[in-house]
Amino acid sequence: MKEFDYIIVGAGSAGCVLANRLSADPQLRVLLIEAGPRDWHPFIHMPAGIARLVNNRRVNWSYDTEPEPALNNRRLWWPRGKVLGGSSSINAMCYVRGVPDDYDRWAQAGASGWDWNSVLPWFRHSEGNARGADALHGADGPLQVSDLRHINALSRVFIEAGQQAGYALNTDFNGRQHEGVGLYQVTQKDGARCSSAAAYLAPVRQRRNLQVLTGAQVERVQIDNGRASGVVLRAGGQRQQLHATREVLLSAGAINSPQLLMLSGIGPADHLRSHGIDVQLDQPGVGANLQDHLDICTLYRTVPGVSYDRASELKIGFDYFLRGHRGAGTSNVAEAGGFIRSRFAPDERADIQFHFVPAMLDNHGRHRLPGDGYTLHACYLHPHSRGHIALASNDPRAPARIHANYLGDAEGFDLKMMIEAARLSRDILQQPAFAPWRKAPLLPERDDLDDAGLEAFIRAKAETIYHPIGTCRMGSDDYAVVDPQLRVRGIDGLRVIDASVMPTLVSGNTNAPTIMIAERAASLILDNNPSGA
Repeated sequence: MKEFDYIIVGAGSAGCVLANRLSADPQLRVLLIEAGPRDWHPFIHMPAGIARLVNNRRVNWSYDTEPEPALNNRRLWWPRGKVLGGSSSINAMCYVRGVPDDYDRWAQAGASGWDWNSVLPWFRHSEGNARGADALHGADGPLQVSDLRHINALSRVFIEAGQQAGYALNTDFNGRQHEGVGLYQVTQKDGARCSSAAAYLAPVRQRRNLQVLTGAQVERVQIDNGRASGVVLRAGGQRQQLHATREVLLSAGAINSPQLLMLSGIGPADHLRSHGIDVQLDQPGVGANLQDHLDICTLYRTVPGVSYDRASELKIGFDYFLRGHRGAGTSNVAEAGGFIRSRFAPDERADIQFHFVPAMLDNHGRHRLPGDGYTLHACYLHPHSRGHIALASNDPRAPARIHANYLGDAEGFDLKMMIEAARLSRDILQQPAFAPWRKAPLLPERDDLDDAGLEAFIRAKAETIYHPIGTCRMGSDDYAVVDPQLRVRGIDGLRVIDASVMPTLVSGNTNAPTIMIAERAASLILDNNPSGA
C-alpha cells in the first residue's frame, strides 16, 4: 500500500498508542513507521536487561550533545530508543506522572484543555494498575503498572535512611501525596517490561488495517500547498513516497520530531536556508524550548555480596527465564527513590527527585567500576535553563545538534539547586541506616566537600536522567509550534504527538505523561475526523 489515512512517524511511547487507538476503527488505514528494528531482543523484555542494552546501538540512537559550556565542555551521552516501543523499551520503567500543578501550569501558559482535571481521565484510561482502580488510578488500561517483584536489601536501607533524614514514607508517588521516599511502581506485567509496544502494539498487530514498517527512516514530510500530504522515507536502501489522505502524525521524540520538521522546511527560516532547505513555514519555535533534567550521582562502596555489581548473570538468567520471571532479573535497577521539597522550593511542588540504584553507576553504567557499591541519582525537577535542537546538515542521516545548555540560566539558580541536590544526597547516604553497609566514598571521593567542591564535582560528572522535552511546544502564542490539539500551526494535516509538545517539564519521569498525551491526542483526532467523514 502506498496510501493511508494516517501515517505515524515513530513507533515509540506515543506512536504505539496512536497506532492502537486509531486502527481500532476498521475503516481507517493506519501506517506506523519505525527507524529501528522489532523489539525481539530478550534483554528488552527482561527488566534488568537494561544494563546489557546500554551500548547496543541497534536499539539506541546513542546521541551526544554538543559541548556543554557549563559542564567543562563535555559532550553528554543521550540514549534514546531506536526500536519498537522507543525509549519505553530501554528505560528504567518508573511509573511517575508528576503533580496536578504541572498540568495546570500548562493550561495557564496557553495549552488549554491540558489542565490536571482534563488529563487525569487519560492517565486512568491508559493504566492497568495491579493494585486496582480508585479515583486516581485505572485498572483496565493497556499499560500494566505493578509493584516490583524483587527488591534489593540496599533499596530498603535507602528508604529507612530517607525517613531518618526527615522524609515521609510514600507508598504511591502518583497518589494524593507526591513527596516522600519509597519504592517506584513500574511498567511491568508478570515481571516483564511492559513497553508501549508490548502494551499497545503487540495485541493489535493482526489488524488488517494496521501496517507496521520497521527499519525505515523518514527523511521528510511532504508539504503541498501548505498541507502535509505524506512522507518520504528510506528503507532497504530505497527511497519511497507514501501518501496520507488525512494526517501525518510525528511521534519521533524531542530530538527527531523537530529535526524532521526542519528537514521538511518548517522551522527558523534563516537556519533552514543556511542548510539549503526550502522554507515552507518560518517557525522559530521549532527546536527551541529544550528542557531536560540534569542529574548528579553520589556513589559509595559497600560490603561485598549485597549490591548488583557482581551478581551472577547465570543465576539471574536462570531465575528469570526458567523460573517464571523471578529474582533479580525482574528488577528495574532503580528500585527506590523519592521526591522532596528543598529549602529553595518557590512553590508547593517537590523540586528534587531521587533514584536509588543498588549498584555503582558511572557514566550511565558504561564505565564499569571494580568492587561493590551503590548510587544515588538526584535531579532538580524544574530547571530554568533552555536549550535547542539544530540541524547539522540537510542530510536526514546526520544526527541533529543537541544544545542542552545545562546550567545556562542567567541567575544561576539551576547550579544552586544541583549543589543542593548533591548535598541532600550525601545527607541521606550518611544516615545511620547505611552504617553497616557504607564503606569509602567513591564519587565524589570525599564526603565533606563544600559548595565550591560540589560545584566542581557537578561540572565534571553531571549527566542527563533522560527526560528531554519541549522542542515543539504546545500553546496558543505565535512562538508555539503546535496548538492545544497538537496541530502544527500554519500547516494543515500535520500534528506532533510526543514529549516535544510539553511546554515545561513535569515533576518527575516523562514516560507516563507521554503516553497520556498520545491517549488524549488519539481521542482528539477521532473526534475531529470520524471515519464516516
